[in-house]
Amino acid sequence: MELPSGPGGDPRAWDDDSEPEPEPDPDAQAEAYVSRVLSPPKLGLAPLRAPPLSAPAASPGAPQRRAASKGPAVEVPGLLSLPPELLLEICAYLDARLVLHVLPRVCHALRDLVRDHVTWRLRAQRRVRAPYPVVEEEDFDWPAACIELEQHLSRWAEDGRWAEYFCLADGHFASIDSVLLLQGGTLCLSGSRDRNVNLWDLRQLGVEPSRVLVKALGTQKNSTHKGWVWSLAALDHRVCSGSWDSTVKLWDMAADGQQFGEIKGKAAVLCLSYRPDILVTGTYDKKVTVYDPRVGPALLKSRRLHSSAVLALLADDRHIISGSEDHTLVVFDRRANSVLQRLQVGPPQGPEGLGLHTAQPELLCPSSLSQLDSYLLCMSYQEPQLWAGDNQGLLHVFANREGCFQLVRTFDVGHRSQITGIKHSLGALYTTSTDKTIRVYVPTDPPRTICTRSHHNVLNGICAEGNLVVAASGGLSLEVWRLQT
Repeated sequence: MELPSGPGGDPRAWDDDSEPEPEPDPDAQAEAYVSRVLSPPKLGLAPLRAPPLSAPAASPGAPQRRAASKGPAVEVPGLLSLPPELLLEICAYLDARLVLHVLPRVCHALRDLVRDHVTWRLRAQRRVRAPYPVVEEEDFDWPAACIELEQHLSRWAEDGRWAEYFCLADGHFASIDSVLLLQGGTLCLSGSRDRNVNLWDLRQLGVEPSRVLVKALGTQKNSTHKGWVWSLAALDHRVCSGSWDSTVKLWDMAADGQQFGEIKGKAAVLCLSYRPDILVTGTYDKKVTVYDPRVGPALLKSRRLHSSAVLALLADDRHIISGSEDHTLVVFDRRANSVLQRLQVGPPQGPEGLGLHTAQPELLCPSSLSQLDSYLLCMSYQEPQLWAGDNQGLLHVFANREGCFQLVRTFDVGHRSQITGIKHSLGALYTTSTDKTIRVYVPTDPPRTICTRSHHNVLNGICAEGNLVVAASGGLSLEVWRLQT
């Protein structure tokens, strides 16, 4: 039987299995698809169309067909023809980093959609389904917050089953009271009651366990300090350690941890803050002292801001904030060289108790001299939010509003005793406590617990950086979680 001829009357125009066509280039196909479907049409240019196939030659005597009427051309709908709501729904299934960094390169329409902060605010609220952030701010970085929130939720999904756990128990012979991560979480320092500051290389976790512990800092025969090491702080590659021997020692991690300075004080150093232009200490003798680490370090000023030991401390370009056992939080104005505020946390109020406590404005004016019902043991600050944990297991959130700190919330997050460590960022929140637990939260109002880890001993502090979370244990160990990247 003779096959009918192909287009144009040429039998060779039909597919022939004996001579298969070459496989198309997948990259070229992908680029053509993106250009065709995702790029917006250019004004004034008609869409390109494939030429019509020529009709088969009519056989002699066959009736002549009427020419088809020409109607308006209909464009094939593309992704960009969808309503923005559907585009956002599709983007919600993509990784936030891909949406932020890749989609804007596709076309102007997607770039404009991604650059709209409302897009990211809706995405974040969909993820957490609770008031977020706790402190409202005009210039809140919604894209960065979304990325961190989603990464945090993914890393601790299913109660943290995907986090690798390590226990570093062969470095100290007494309780560890301070911990500090350096260089994106590759290195770690720990301060202990055995008077040593140990350096750990966390890149060796699971690779060479015998090389995780690098050394104890210092050249003294038996210990780094002559008293318990109680506090650590860092600025780039420079580190300082504070001790009950009333000294602060400075170390250069870029020079293999060599000591390059020492401050000899008159009382135990319980907390530290290291800034480019100042090094601040909080001591047992109720004082906050400021040094210039660039010279000497040289003493700049020392003020007795409290009536009891200074337990928590931090500083920024304008303020020095200190919490004390005297139940006060003091905000010192560096530029005016004077006390700006003394703050208190009032008794819990509101229909849902501690979780919805709002401070009374009259207690927060600069001239206020009232006291906390409890005292603060640890603080974490990312302007304008100051998060602090107290000796009763409560979390307090202060807002820096035009230079005036106000207590906005107090939360009962489930700890049964002192909160000894806190780490807060845009999308993550961690706490440790003497109730032997570490808790992981989403920093919403109120914080939502997504993972709890119990330990056999008290936990004295926490640090999180990169994909590492490290807690200091009273059981002589460092508790380490390596998260998925």
